[in-house]
Amino acid sequence: MRINQAVKAVGVVGIISIVVTACLWNSCSKQQVHIIRDAQAVPSDFQAEFHHRGTNSIKTSIGVGGNNNVKYHEIDCFINDDYPIKCRREGHEVFLPFSFVQKYFEVYGKLEIGEKSERLVFQHSNSKVHPPRQTYSPGGVFMSFEFYHVEERDRVKCISAMEGVPFSTQWTPEGHFYPVQIAQVLVMEDGEEEDTADWAKPDSRAKISLLLDNSKNHVVEFQVSDSLKNPGLVMIADEKEDYVMTVDVFFISNGSLTVSVETRSGQTFNIHYVLTSTLIAMENTDIFYGLGPERNHWIHLARDIKIDLQKGLSLKYSKVRRTKSRYQFSRIRDIAVRGHGRLDNLTLARSAHMDHFFAAADWLAQHQDSHGGWPIVVARKLLPEVMELPPGWYSAMAQGQAMSLLVRAYLVTSNPKYLQAAVSAMKLFEISSDQGGVLARFLGQYAWYEEYPTSPSSFVLNGFVYALLGLYDLKETAKGDDGKMATRLYEAGMKSLKAMLLMFDSGTGTFYDLRHITIGIEPNRARWDYHTTHINQLLQLIVIDSDPVFKTTAQRWIGYMKVCHTAEHPAAQSCQ
Repeated sequence: MRINQAVKAVGVVGIISIVVTACLWNSCSKQQVHIIRDAQAVPSDFQAEFHHRGTNSIKTSIGVGGNNNVKYHEIDCFINDDYPIKCRREGHEVFLPFSFVQKYFEVYGKLEIGEKSERLVFQHSNSKVHPPRQTYSPGGVFMSFEFYHVEERDRVKCISAMEGVPFSTQWTPEGHFYPVQIAQVLVMEDGEEEDTADWAKPDSRAKISLLLDNSKNHVVEFQVSDSLKNPGLVMIADEKEDYVMTVDVFFISNGSLTVSVETRSGQTFNIHYVLTSTLIAMENTDIFYGLGPERNHWIHLARDIKIDLQKGLSLKYSKVRRTKSRYQFSRIRDIAVRGHGRLDNLTLARSAHMDHFFAAADWLAQHQDSHGGWPIVVARKLLPEVMELPPGWYSAMAQGQAMSLLVRAYLVTSNPKYLQAAVSAMKLFEISSDQGGVLARFLGQYAWYEEYPTSPSSFVLNGFVYALLGLYDLKETAKGDDGKMATRLYEAGMKSLKAMLLMFDSGTGTFYDLRHITIGIEPNRARWDYHTTHINQLLQLIVIDSDPVFKTTAQRWIGYMKVCHTAEHPAAQSCQ
């Protein structure tokens, strides 16, 4: 009985299934299958969906019946008959991954993600073309260096608290004082200052008093335990905008000055400026900068607290991790002193350009050698086993930028030590590169001041132009025989530049140097950042020299960044 009922049930289900299948088949056969073959003919209901993150939710089948919003599918792209990468096709368009485009074409880009939209910002170069000022003066801002912050560069380990100048890891992880980076502190304007508030004592044993020194300045004398475990004499700052601290401090005993910084996540890091020869160190949430071991003399500090925080974190965390909001500067909580000493001129401001400027000028004046140069103490391998420089070489770029900075220091202060240092820096311009100087000659005729004085010569363009600008600043400032020498060197260099400039034009960009001519190897194409530097240098030269070669060349090189070099290119209309 039960078996008969089961058989009947199965039969009913089978009949129903047949009927339903037939109906569905009949309904579906009335629909048309839409194969998208032309991107111009995509119906309105085939709009691509917006995806905030990734593409995991995107189906990869062709839309059917207008019910599927998918527009593209994955295909293989074969690069130069060499290797495949995954691409996506949408109609007649094929899209390559930007990570591939970025590396292959040496361009830059980043995603900007907002609350309701996201976009890719694409650029040929991280640096920008800056229109020059209408006039150029040795006493004014150098080129567009107000946009250039050498202390933020990854290859600057930190700003030395002992010297007040950048300490570089260029070409060596051990680090060295690289005169090119030191001389690039060429901005002289400062922000507004904010006087700090009152000091709070940690206990009754701590002492603080107000003194009047010989210059009528108000000097604070402090005496408290020098232990870092002691909070010290504390000044509450609670400052978010003015994060550059300047101060003069005089330690009678062992002591330290500490700035407590809070990040956006609320985490606190303590930046200690201590009496030690250690350049920089980090332990747990404590960052240490050495002031040198000596006491009983005034120490002037000008510290960008945001930069000091990031350079300290770089000893422990990767760049990717440091850029996260958790480790970004939020505010200066307080400032503390420990030990026995005196304090003066403690301020917080938006910048301390003049302090950094004179720290660099004084370093250059103090460390110039008998040849008038600043030797680079690390080896440089421009091209291994072909173009190499042992430690102790000189750079015309360093000499030229040092001249520009020292001339400006002289014009501000009238202190002859700065001008004399700039004049002495010319000596190496008359010594050939194979004799330890920076002078090379192209075809034995055209004088060229080498950024890297290798043999055979490299003829680097940007370093040569910086050297010429230094000579220009000096010839406009120095008098008598010194001024005549600067003029002679400058004019010889400009003659060479005008004759050789077009040799650096590749037709789509620029060459960094002329190694393809001097040693007959493949050209060294300039990265877009260096190409932009070449343009900015020519724009500056236009202001001081009316030769049309600078203007026409600069315009053409700007066009290369916007695909303007050929009118037939489909993107050329964007340059109009």
